[in-house]
Amino acid sequence: MGTRVSYPVEVKQKAVEMRLAGVSMKEIMQELNIKNKTQVQTWVRWHKAGDTHRFEQPVGKQYTHGKGPEYSSELERLRAENRYLSQQNEVLKKYNELERKWIRKRQSNW
Repeated sequence: MGTRVSYPVEVKQKAVEMRLAGVSMKEIMQELNIKNKTQVQTWVRWHKAGDTHRFEQPVGKQYTHGKGPEYSSELERLRAENRYLSQQNEVLKKYNELERKWIRKRQSNW
């Protein structure tokens, strides 16, 4: 694994501005001494998503402000909850079936 490089917020903002102005990735990397083009792409993605507060995050694991996925609507949230509960139900059914088989097997050995 390579060494982690931390860039100041100003460099990140300048890289995004240059990229949005049509400057090539190679030129941005050379001028601002950035080692990896995917880093610039990430900053541009954050900028377009309105997540510019992430420019100030330290290097390493990125955190989120919520404690789970954000849903665009109540219907979407309910559908996700329904999927989760259905999956949980299927797991319990499989467990119960395995338990019944195990009990039958134990009883037949007596």
